Amino acid sequence: MHLLQVQNILCRYDPNPEISPVVNDLSFVLEPGEIGCLLGSSGCGKTTVLRSIAGFHSLEAGSIILNGQLLSSPFLHLAPEKRHIGMVFQDYALFPHLSVCQNISFGLHKMSTRAREVVCEELLDLVQLTGLGTRYPHELSGGQQQRVALARALAPSPSLLLLDEPLSSLDTELRRALALEVREILKKRGISAIMVTHDQEEAFAFADKIGVLHKGKLEQWDVPFSLYHEPKTRYVAGFIGQGVFIPGFVRDANTIETELGLLQSPKQYPWLPNTAVEVLLRPDDITESEDSPYQATVIRKLFAGTSTLYTLLLPTGSHIEAALPSHHDFEIGHQINIKVDADHLIAFA
Repeated sequence: MHLLQVQNILCRYDPNPEISPVVNDLSFVLEPGEIGCLLGSSGCGKTTVLRSIAGFHSLEAGSIILNGQLLSSPFLHLAPEKRHIGMVFQDYALFPHLSVCQNISFGLHKMSTRAREVVCEELLDLVQLTGLGTRYPHELSGGQQQRVALARALAPSPSLLLLDEPLSSLDTELRRALALEVREILKKRGISAIMVTHDQEEAFAFADKIGVLHKGKLEQWDVPFSLYHEPKTRYVAGFIGQGVFIPGFVRDANTIETELGLLQSPKQYPWLPNTAVEVLLRPDDITESEDSPYQATVIRKLFAGTSTLYTLLLPTGSHIEAALPSHHDFEIGHQINIKVDADHLIAFA
């Protein structure tokens, strides 16, 4: 049985039917122990989906089911406190006048004092804050405060944990590291979770499944590998990772002709010969090859340690990007011979 089923939900903030809904006909499932992520730019509806699952927003259509229990539909709305769902907010929402342990055990009123202390000690150890139970939030760093917020959400042993851009206020390096740490903590306890973020690297580090949202619709719900190498829509292809589209024409079911030659694909395309297509070329699809007849001019470069990201100008005026070994160090204006070496050739009509 699925842990969470979000089925064809529709959400509005404005009752005027002429105004597009914030979320429209959105569906996905989350399995027990699975970690999901809703990824998209600001205003795409991802936080509204999270609030709907938590019970803070009602549905105009569709349903939300957790562990076989109906939580939300147009005719039923279970109160947030009855959903057995934990939530970690963007601003931590810690009580400044309570100690770390008091914050963590805040929702455990029915337990004895000793039982609350045991839970607090166990969770402090889990989030690597052992010995800091008597401190107050203002005495902790941002990363430590976020760990306390996570521990507090985990204390009641929720069926599902929701995280609303929980790492956005942290610096980039700490955000990536903490995303991995939070993932490990959830996996240790076997807790399913859904995080909302606009940061792709954070989503890839955190989630088993990622849903890409655009204008209130779910473009694709899939594993990170498939989102990058097998995007189902033009939007997902352009949104995930880096890459540039160049024009081409279908020659046969496995071949597309472009200004960089005939590109072969192991999969068959559904289009007729001479169909105009766009081919997505990612930086790692382009390699230097002295034997290639195709040349490009370096117009921009960005050193990134083991590789340098070059922006290349093709003779037709098209731009592509190439991640080449940094020890080559081509200068601006230099012409290099390149070829396409793509294991997953992505194209759209």
